[in-house]
Amino acid sequence: MRVILTLVLVALFNVGFGQEKFDMAVVEKFQKDLNVEFADAKTSPLLPEDLSHFKALDFYPINEKAFVVAKFIRTENEKPFVMPTTGAKKPMYVKYGEAHFQLGGKELKLNIYRNIELSKKEEYKDHLFLPFSDLTSGKESYIGGKYIDLKIPAGNTIVIDFNQSYNPYCAYSYKFSCPKVPLENDLAVEIKAGVKKFHD
Repeated sequence: MRVILTLVLVALFNVGFGQEKFDMAVVEKFQKDLNVEFADAKTSPLLPEDLSHFKALDFYPINEKAFVVAKFIRTENEKPFVMPTTGAKKPMYVKYGEAHFQLGGKELKLNIYRNIELSKKEEYKDHLFLPFSDLTSGKESYIGGKYIDLKIPAGNTIVIDFNQSYNPYCAYSYKFSCPKVPLENDLAVEIKAGVKKFHD
């Protein structure tokens, strides 16, 4: 349940669905809304000792090059599977498709997933989940990688804005159980965008 709540909460932050061109204001709103949620004791994943002196999350500078329009390939006949988590939760996911794009001079691919239980809710029936890690993971960004919320695209392209990548809740508290980034989504490139790690 914790993982589902995490996805539901953060999905509200992504206002860039359907966006085909980079918009600085969209990213600024994403950062502002995320900070507001983290500062509110009712919605924050922070431990009380961290919340007491929380001011703002540490973001990379907004990077237009981290906004990509990827080729989207739907994968047919995929079998649902239990995605490993950092805790005892065993959420069911299915690989929904693949995103192919260029970044940092490299041809990259990321698998995109769908949470089976979440997709049964009307407001999240089009929700897709993109977990990834890169060469900044464990250095400037969270060692466990980051997430991006997406929606099922109408066509054969999908927008991925790494500026709107965020840390799983378990980056802030041991109380949460978070999906682990699949090995196939570990990118051999630095993506300096989105939220940085919380603790040094």
